Amino acid sequence: MPTHRLSAHATPGARGVTQTSATATPASPATPGTPNGGQSTGAQSTGGQPENLTVHVGPRPPIQTYPHANPVGQPIVMTGAQNRINGHPYDWGVFNRGNGEAAGFGPVGQYGVAPWAEDWSRLRNSTKHDDPFDVLKYIPLTPGGSVWISFSGETRLRNWFESRPNLGTQKPNDSGRFGVRNLYGADLHVGTHLRFFGQLINADAAGWGGYGYGSTYRKRLDAQQAFVETKWNLLGAKTGFMFGRQQFLDAPSYMLYNRETPNVPLSWDGFRAYAIWKRIRIDAWDFVQTNDSENKMFHDTENYATRLYGFDTTWAPPDFRFLGERGYSFVDAFYIGYKLSGAAGAISTPTGTAQGSNTRNNFGVRWHGQAGPIEFSVGGIWQGGVFRYAGTNVARNVSAYAINSIVGYRVPKDNLHTFAGIQTDVYSGGNDARKSGDIGTYISPFNPQTNYLDTTTYMTASNLISFAPLVRITPFKSVSIQIKYPLFWRDSTNDRVYKSSGAYSFSGNFGGKFIGMAPQASLAWQINTHLSWTQYVSRFMTSRALNAAGGSSGTYYQSNLVFRF
Repeated sequence: MPTHRLSAHATPGARGVTQTSATATPASPATPGTPNGGQSTGAQSTGGQPENLTVHVGPRPPIQTYPHANPVGQPIVMTGAQNRINGHPYDWGVFNRGNGEAAGFGPVGQYGVAPWAEDWSRLRNSTKHDDPFDVLKYIPLTPGGSVWISFSGETRLRNWFESRPNLGTQKPNDSGRFGVRNLYGADLHVGTHLRFFGQLINADAAGWGGYGYGSTYRKRLDAQQAFVETKWNLLGAKTGFMFGRQQFLDAPSYMLYNRETPNVPLSWDGFRAYAIWKRIRIDAWDFVQTNDSENKMFHDTENYATRLYGFDTTWAPPDFRFLGERGYSFVDAFYIGYKLSGAAGAISTPTGTAQGSNTRNNFGVRWHGQAGPIEFSVGGIWQGGVFRYAGTNVARNVSAYAINSIVGYRVPKDNLHTFAGIQTDVYSGGNDARKSGDIGTYISPFNPQTNYLDTTTYMTASNLISFAPLVRITPFKSVSIQIKYPLFWRDSTNDRVYKSSGAYSFSGNFGGKFIGMAPQASLAWQINTHLSWTQYVSRFMTSRALNAAGGSSGTYYQSNLVFRF
């Protein structure tokens, strides 16, 4: 019997899962290569002869959002094959599912979302160039192409309007702010085992009634990232070691993210090492925060008062079927430690703050994935550690926790790709009047992802209970709309209400539990491959008790126009 090639042409299903139909055509014997956009596997025909199966993967959805690893509620669900073939991540196998954040390096979009995690080596074949910027994504520096460089860039224009900033505690009212940032980088590959990544940052801010401008909004030209990475295969795993200044996203976004609201993202100086097997990966790191408070060019150094260290293990259990459809999941188990000194390590008191050194040890688990039409992420963190008062060195233990979940249903075979879910978050509070005993206030000092909890950023992950129904629809392939309605309570009425920069101070005494609600809507438009426009609007409606204490309801609007390559 002659050899055949089974060609399975795929089209995206209603839920983004590839559907295929196969036809048999005569073909030459199988070769090791795989056609662009396909995956080849050997098979046995009915006559016992080998056949070559080529699966053509459907196109990657043009629009994605990036809330957290294995994101729940994406505009259009994307398979791992779509991300590997049509995107540009390294080959991390099953960990490339969704937008690839499960691999631990950040979301990999079509262009420039996490350029430090992108692999453009496939453009070595010039026939695969399909974008004008592809000439900058792979530039060979040696005749054989073993040494090559890739360039990346992002320019973001962001503006805000706030009628009553920070629940009415920040003056003046009717504040309008504007920010621009530029992130441009180069990725130099020397063979298959060594690469150097560098990225420059420049940022500025303006507006009327502005507040909070500092080194995270205005930045002279400096190095945002500058690291060297070595890679090799060890014990059956793809392993690597990264040393230098780098961004770090291998944590749940409700715990640690990229500091996206200000212009200057978080960066860290130190090392991380990783190993990725077929269904298990491990990652370990030790960093000090980059001291980005300098106002001169190329003067950023290390901030040894703030450290981040820990390890993560992720297991991808075997795929399964649920309600007649395929499912998969990831289980994360992690330890993440913080060391904070100075203002960053302060704890709240009834009248202000107490300075000291703050060590927090976070032990957490998270289970997230997709079970047929159900998409879910459920996690818990216990936060221990110790706080030592400045001057006296008196120690107090820490015992705090966080519980985070989002569970939703994606309507099958729906042209709007409708996703409806419930998000719940609990961050423990304590008693700010106590001067001894355990500290029960959970803290998350490294900028959790802005739009995960509250678009306005008026609420943060301390002494807070949040309950938020949400619905997302994608009426067009490049336009998606989300409606979310979070309600907020204090976990403990003996503790204060917290914002991202510390605790609120109201003119009167707030004795209630219910803080308020913040109905919000977002619209994301992927104008083309390189240009996107997202808008957010929210009305934060404070409770009667908080109004009586001096709080105020307000309107918030934010717009982001982003160019990437």
